[in-house]
Amino acid sequence: MALSLPAALLPSANPLVSDSLALLSEYLPSPVPLLGAIDRSIPVPVKQLIAEAPLNRIFAEAIADGDFDDFEGRRIRLEVNGGQPGITFGFWAGRLRVLEGPGEATIRGSLSAFKTLSERKQDPDQLFFQRRLVIEGDTELGLALKNLLDSLEWDFSIRQLFFF
Repeated sequence: MALSLPAALLPSANPLVSDSLALLSEYLPSPVPLLGAIDRSIPVPVKQLIAEAPLNRIFAEAIADGDFDDFEGRRIRLEVNGGQPGITFGFWAGRLRVLEGPGEATIRGSLSAFKTLSERKQDPDQLFFQRRLVIEGDTELGLALKNLLDSLEWDFSIRQLFFF
């Protein structure tokens, strides 16, 4: 059973809701420290259980087409500014896997930059040129992932994450 908000409560349909959300995001403290504490307290096997199936569902077609084959055995970390929260993942035996530890490449940015990237609201190159997202470590690996994600047709939605 999927939950949905009435159209009047969607920020795009109601200026009062969008203005209220903007005001709250400006004055409320950043959720990053709380998310970091939660991230540090969750063991890697639980993260694997929560994240691997949805990631593999989102990118199932690209995985089946061999688009991720160049990433076999490689480790990439996505990290919110400040180091926590973050997730390291790799590609082994035809599946995206959540791993423990650092990545060969790290893509770092704010929560809003990752949200913008996942919603495809802005060209990924702009996010990097504006320094809202930064690649560290093996930049060639990070750029290859960015280019792959930019070339794929994928939908990052809550429904797709948790439902088949």
